[in-house]
Amino acid sequence: MRAVVSAAEAVQSPAMLQIHPSSLKYGGSPLVSLCLEAARSATVPISVHLDHSTSAEAIRFALEAGMNSIMADGSHLPYAENLSFTREMTQLAHRYGAVVEAEIGRISGTEDGLSVAEKEAKMTDPVQAGEFVRATQVDALAVTIGNVHGEYRSEPRLDFDRLIRIGETVGKDMLLVLHGASGLPAAMISRSIQLGVCKFNVNTEVRQAYMHTLQSDICNARKADLLPCMEQSIAAMQQVVIEKMQLFGSGNKAHLHQTPYAQILTNTVR
Repeated sequence: MRAVVSAAEAVQSPAMLQIHPSSLKYGGSPLVSLCLEAARSATVPISVHLDHSTSAEAIRFALEAGMNSIMADGSHLPYAENLSFTREMTQLAHRYGAVVEAEIGRISGTEDGLSVAEKEAKMTDPVQAGEFVRATQVDALAVTIGNVHGEYRSEPRLDFDRLIRIGETVGKDMLLVLHGASGLPAAMISRSIQLGVCKFNVNTEVRQAYMHTLQSDICNARKADLLPCMEQSIAAMQQVVIEKMQLFGSGNKAHLHQTPYAQILTNTVR
């Protein structure tokens, strides 16, 4: 959390703090409160987002806690059930003034204990995508065009023709999301942005920076102490986040976005 917020402030970028279901289970209400407070006190716009949630109960908890963005992930369900679940969660979230991300297709790979085998992965169908967003009224759509969670075991290959067709069926106002952005080359990131992707999820490379730091001299010295090791780990993660923000083109754009908690803060002051 500190690495992301500090990086965003350093390059004046808006950002999202994303809480994965396994992290929510591990950290519970204290973790949510920590992220919400970090977002409120940041000098740049920060949103707190519940990622990949398959649970109506968890989504309701997140909304009641004050999170303003959720991902209702029904991608593991048959299409009709995914549509029904997403539509119900979207109606709920919109009553709280929150935005909703959904997913059509299924992304392979592993993230925070969530594992999807390659044989279970499924590319996003452009025609279904258009039908889905019109029926559910979601705000953002995560697409599967060859992207994977975790590390790419071979050279990434994204189906940009499919992304073009998805953009045509969902409409130019639909926010497209690409999960599994760790390890994607700059040219693919740039092309994705040109074709409508406006949100990238990065997890693996940030965590790798943390894990590598734990193996460094500062953390393994004979008299190593916790705080210097933590500070070094945060700095390493922060640098990765800064590089990603610069790659995604969000640096120096904080002024274009009003913080989602501005109204809350204004009401509190009054």
